[in-house]
Amino acid sequence: MKIALVHDYLTQRGGAERVFELLCKRYPEADIFTSLYDQQKSIDFGERMVNTTFLQKIPGAVKYFRLMAPLYFPAFRTLNLQDYDLIISSSTSFAKAVRKKPQARHICFCHNVTRFLWNTETYLREYGDYRYFAPLIERVFQMMRNVDLKYSQEPDLYIANSSIVGHRIQQIYGKHAIVINYPIDTSNFVFSDTKDEYYLASARMISYKRLDIIVEAFNWLGWHLLISGEGPELERLKSKALGNIQFLGHVSDGQRKDLFSRAKSIIVAALEDYGLVPVEANASGTPVIAYGAGGVLDTQIPGKTGVLFKRQTPDSLQRALLEARGISWNYENIRNHAVNNFSEQVFFSKVEQILVQVSGVRRSFI
Repeated sequence: MKIALVHDYLTQRGGAERVFELLCKRYPEADIFTSLYDQQKSIDFGERMVNTTFLQKIPGAVKYFRLMAPLYFPAFRTLNLQDYDLIISSSTSFAKAVRKKPQARHICFCHNVTRFLWNTETYLREYGDYRYFAPLIERVFQMMRNVDLKYSQEPDLYIANSSIVGHRIQQIYGKHAIVINYPIDTSNFVFSDTKDEYYLASARMISYKRLDIIVEAFNWLGWHLLISGEGPELERLKSKALGNIQFLGHVSDGQRKDLFSRAKSIIVAALEDYGLVPVEANASGTPVIAYGAGGVLDTQIPGKTGVLFKRQTPDSLQRALLEARGISWNYENIRNHAVNNFSEQVFFSKVEQILVQVSGVRRSFI
């Protein structure tokens, strides 16, 4: 049984890449494929070979990987996966387009439908020049939507990371998806029932993360807020923040682990398709204050593991922050919630039941 693991591109390290890393560790004999690979900024596979496409040879493609968007579908179609019996793709966009031999099975772990094609304005609004090129971009994207719909039919089975993503797959691609909430490596997080007097936001500095809401709310409250992460919104957010807000930039995994364990709460203001940060916070014994839509509806228990606010406004977030102050949190129960529901063991137990049903693959083979 030959297995291929395929990911859109490995040029950054976000939630999708962390999930793909877990798949690669779980199936160490599987071959790895992607369009572009930057070992310094994404997953380090050590001696394991990463097979890329012709895009890897284009100067600047790794750095400006988003500009390669029209070329990704052709790139994945050129990959030769005819020797593989099982293809497991990890995709928010392009990897689902890979070709397989007729008797092979393709299971797609879909983190979302292709966001920039189906929610273009929201996805691109942080790029200031977008509005000047909008008519041209829209014509190109319309052609790409048609291609996306065509190749969305390639996988034999979709696994969605949340209920909302499963609904989008059904609505846009017309394909049923099984929902399995993605896991975290609980051993990467340390539990602490002693919390310091700071709140934490950990996210890429892009507009849909809505860090502007968090900054404005904490400007008004005057409470101590730490923000980790980098991105194009950084300078704009710094210009709006008062002295009680500190920007940490990039932090190491060790620093991040410590920050999560000692924070009073982790703040998430984005509408996340799934969102690993709330689960990672819970694994540290830390409650979450999050916008109550999207993936957090699958992962959080209001009043037990966090507080959800109803609107993406500073006022709504402030009310949630004040509500959270009045809750006597059981930090151990918060940790147990993450371990019992979102560990690798729970995740792969569900995944491998599906593999047996769909492809006949049993654990003895993998």
